[in-house]
Amino acid sequence: MTEDNNRIDLEHDELDEETLFIVSQTFKALSEPTRIRILHLLSEKEHSVNEIAEKLSLLQTTVSHQLRFLKNLRLVKYRREGTTLFYSHDDEHVMNILKQTINHARHH
Repeated sequence: MTEDNNRIDLEHDELDEETLFIVSQTFKALSEPTRIRILHLLSEKEHSVNEIAEKLSLLQTTVSHQLRFLKNLRLVKYRREGTTLFYSHDDEHVMNILKQTINHARHH
């Protein structure tokens, strides 16, 4: 990725309220450690709620609550197989932000 791809075009008009809201909600989603752990796990492959709970040593109710929050922001999606829901990430832009932030944190 070139530096030009990372540059924000500041020549645009002010940010509208909807954009500001979405940006703030996205950063809110990424500000909670459990949601970060879930998204990081989903960056590899899809998982069921039970798999996520087991792999991250979390209660199923906690995972379900966080997945609902992430789904409402369209950061995760699911597919149904019988009675099981399999979750995967649904926004490559946000996943790239998460990966870059993790890399940034690991290099400090």
